[in-house]
Amino acid sequence: MNEARNWHAVYTKPRWEKKIFARLEEKGIIAYCPLNKVRKKWSDRYKIINEPLFKSYVFVQVSGDEMKKVRMIPGVVNFVYWNNKPAVIPEQEISTIRKFLNDYEYVTAEPIRLIPNQRIKIMSGVLMNEEGIVVRSEKNKVQVILESLGFKLTASLGRNEIQVM
Repeated sequence: MNEARNWHAVYTKPRWEKKIFARLEEKGIIAYCPLNKVRKKWSDRYKIINEPLFKSYVFVQVSGDEMKKVRMIPGVVNFVYWNNKPAVIPEQEISTIRKFLNDYEYVTAEPIRLIPNQRIKIMSGVLMNEEGIVVRSEKNKVQVILESLGFKLTASLGRNEIQVM
């Protein structure tokens, strides 16, 4: 059976990203550990080193059957989950990360901070293209007030379903 391979994020032990990337490649698993050039100061000089862009994460392109093989690698904590399933990362996002790191140096990656009263636009689902205001932001959910039809509607949305305005 030739199952489709999707990109997934693997959560690793802290500072094990490069080791796990090497082990994945040894096992013949397609993996990607985005590295960023960083200028570090030693006591007597500065040095340019490659650090993982996403701390404690490595990306793998595997089928469902190969996931167990990935989990068995020492240092792998687990796959990153979304809605009780390993999160699938679109090929386009991996390509965008690769291109961005090829085109720019000294890149930083930081999560989007959603704060109360921030305006957002819903990007998918039955409320697609509706605008709203963030009421509360939790780990995987955002509570939003939608002022449409003269009512205040409150919906809990996944972070991937909204766009900050």
